[in-house]
Amino acid sequence: MLDLSGLKCPLPALRTRKALKALVSGARLSVICTDPMAAIDIPHLLNQTGDTLTDRHEAEGKLTFEIRRS
Repeated sequence: MLDLSGLKCPLPALRTRKALKALVSGARLSVICTDPMAAIDIPHLLNQTGDTLTDRHEAEGKLTFEIRRS
């Protein structure tokens, strides 16, 4: 799990990219963000990297992204 609560754009996307590079193909990563721009930035990042967003939900002001490394 990668908790990026409190970080503002572009840091959540940059840190997510760095974490994904360290994972093997098929690995899963949960990313938690509080920056509303992450709702746009994280999916855009995954379009660039080719990784898969398997789930996204929001609760109590936190966005959680479930990602599978391709």
